[in-house]
Amino acid sequence: MIGKLDSYRIFHAVSRNNSFSKAAQELYMTQSAVSQAISKLEKELGIQLFNRTSKGVELTTEGNLLNEHVKSALGMIQVAEDKLSEFKTLKTGQLRIGVGDTISRYFLLPYLEEFHQTYPGINLNILNRTTSEIINLIKSGKADVGICNLPIHDEGLEVIPCKEIQDTFVCGKKYKELSKKPISLEQLMKLPLIFLERKSNSRMFVERFLKKRGYQVSPVFELGSYDLVLEFTKINLGISCVIKEFAKDYLDRGDLYEVRLEEEIPKRSIGICYLKDVPLSQAARKFVGSINESEGFGD
Repeated sequence: MIGKLDSYRIFHAVSRNNSFSKAAQELYMTQSAVSQAISKLEKELGIQLFNRTSKGVELTTEGNLLNEHVKSALGMIQVAEDKLSEFKTLKTGQLRIGVGDTISRYFLLPYLEEFHQTYPGINLNILNRTTSEIINLIKSGKADVGICNLPIHDEGLEVIPCKEIQDTFVCGKKYKELSKKPISLEQLMKLPLIFLERKSNSRMFVERFLKKRGYQVSPVFELGSYDLVLEFTKINLGISCVIKEFAKDYLDRGDLYEVRLEEEIPKRSIGICYLKDVPLSQAARKFVGSINESEGFGD
């Protein structure tokens, strides 16, 4: 079948033009090559496809039957080629992104907006999950890329840092005095602490930092939402651990105050991750590239 595809294209051109010579001109072939291709096709099929007349050629009954199917098949192939072209030019397609609620709201939204405006035909499927769940989605083929809190250690994933972030502690007006000078970790541990729930990468990173210095975290509140952490802190229910860049609006408005530590928590990054051995789609490459370019990172 595949070997006959060119022959069927020639056959269709001849049937459309009722002429070997006109078909040859359309296909940029010699008339002899067109004639030979039709003769070979007739021999392989064991039927006569055209009646030769003084005015040119016309389809036989069998030729008419074949032409109806060939015309339909070539039309479907053309539609498929057009669709592939649309995928290539990002006029259509799908991009599945795994991302946590916090990163989605405080980091990713502007990039999603820009990408959608540039490529409105690409369907964006946002999968809100924890970092470990996002990794599983990527490895099972259910997400193209993930935007996660780093570090991530997985040999099967390509991990590209895209934004540096700083974990810090903040307080409401009741504890404002704490913001005047850096405090020790010992002082911090005596305060009512608010953390995200245990499974969050952000909390685990800060807990490891404190544990290495001999401190065990026992929060008074463990919350599943970053927004709740900020709001609980704002109404003076405790001192919370947040990402400084994501609490900027609260700090700028004076709703919260930064509680600096004598020993600053090391900076870390948000990163893009995807499967190492599976090429990214055109849409995924464009999306990853737009973030890296904007944030000044490269792969």
